[in-house]
Parts: sequence; C-alpha cells; structure tokens
Amino acid sequence: MAVLDIVLHPAPVLRAEAKPVTLFDATLSRLAADMIETMYDAPGRGLAAPQVGLPLRVFVTDVDWREGDPAPKIFVNPEITDASDETVLREEGCLSIPDTPCRVRRPARIELKWQDLTGLGHEAAFDGVQATCIQHELDHLNGILCIDRHEEETE
Repeated sequence: MAVLDIVLHPAPVLRAEAKPVTLFDATLSRLAADMIETMYDAPGRGLAAPQVGLPLRVFVTDVDWREGDPAPKIFVNPEITDASDETVLREEGCLSIPDTPCRVRRPARIELKWQDLTGLGHEAAFDGVQATCIQHELDHLNGILCIDRHEEETE
C-alpha cells in the first residue's frame, strides 16, 4: 500500500464527471487499498478517486475510525436510489480544499446501490454522518465540490 498525493482545488480532475469502473481486478483492489491508507494518513473520513487524480467512480469512507477501530468501506459505481425529504445541515471538510469548512444541507437518510471490488452489487440505507460522507464523496464523482453547496449562516 502507498499514500497517494491528494489533488487540490482548482485541479480540473475535481470538476470532471468520473467514468464508471468496468474492470474489477488487482489494480482496482490496489487503488482502493492505497486510497484507504491515504484517507487515514490525511487524516480524513472519505476520499474519492478524483481526489487522487483518477476520474473513476470509486470512493472510500470510514466515519468512525477516529473514535474506534478502523472499518473502511469501499464503494464502486455508487448511485443514490432514494433520499429522505428530511435534511440536515452539517459542517463538512474536504481534503482537496484544506482549511475551508463548508456548511452543507443534505438529505438525512439515503438508499445507495454500489458494487464491491469483485463487481458484486449491494444495496443499503445510510443515515447520520455516514449518509453525509457518502453524499459528499459521490458529489466528487460528479465534479461537484462542497464549496458549490455551501450555505452561509443566517441570523
């Protein structure tokens, strides 16, 4: 495994729509392992392939590793299939836009379908910080950054 360089805004790869993964092989597994190591080293809670310069529909997350044991999740070709009407406003950070927290409103609960490293399909519902993180990383795959969704505080 290796720690990869994180691409910083305004690099063009961060604004490009990532391509679907079609080859589920050792190279993809190595990429995912390197992304996980990079995420922990940064330290972050999620990392998308465009953030390491690769326009592929892959991201990794681990929202609880700082408070407990590492339990990384790998999502290949993810797609939100449903989202709650209820929303939550959270402060989000981005490894590609350091020191620039954004307040972003997102659905509180999502249903997601994705593939694993072997190409096997999965579906599950997510809520809380995990739902926020997944939506943030999925935005990266679509060329959207948290600064695009930032809500100013109103009093």
